[in-house]
Amino acid sequence: MSKLKLVIGNKNYSTWSLRPWFFLKQLGIEFEEEMVWLFEDDMEAKLEKYFSNAKVPVLAEGELNIWDTLAIIEYAADKYPEKNGWPSDLQTRAMARSVAAEMHSSFMDLRNALPMNIRKHFPNYPITNEVQTDLNRIFALWDYCRENKVSDGPWLFGDFSGTDAMYAPVVMRIINYDVKVSGFAADYVDYVHNSATMQEWIEGSKSETQIIEEDEV
Repeated sequence: MSKLKLVIGNKNYSTWSLRPWFFLKQLGIEFEEEMVWLFEDDMEAKLEKYFSNAKVPVLAEGELNIWDTLAIIEYAADKYPEKNGWPSDLQTRAMARSVAAEMHSSFMDLRNALPMNIRKHFPNYPITNEVQTDLNRIFALWDYCRENKVSDGPWLFGDFSGTDAMYAPVVMRIINYDVKVSGFAADYVDYVHNSATMQEWIEGSKSETQIIEEDEV
């Protein structure tokens, strides 16, 4: 059986890479990690064999390449059903996927205004009305998840799921841009930020030397 290999971009900046990495790590799914520096001259050449249109992340397994974050999470959940990557109840699983898919396709104001930059802290960073609208929707989604939780655990639905992985970069944005949160959102941000999985990613980002100026705000 071929070993899984996850091809990722810079841990400091790459939100899409963080999501499947967090999912695999949190569930204890073994994989090899390959780093490709973002926007370097050799990036396209290094990614050409993965048929990903020069994008990361990619999950490679033998001749199989999966190059979309949510598709990677879905594949891993299907491949390792015993890891319970999604809620087992059909209706709750549909809710979890809906919330995850909204992260996949929405919140462009938040993404553009607050790019992930784990190595830096921006205290009292100004939040526009458009970004606050995105944040308010995200916090409402998190409350919705808790209303439909499957256990009393600390994750969005109680037990960890792909939904948590999809919102992991939001947690880092809230931390690094000093976004004010309260209620369940505050507890959730604190828990995810201090989890062993996130701390491992953060430590990895600290060892990187590449600077992407447009994400340095």
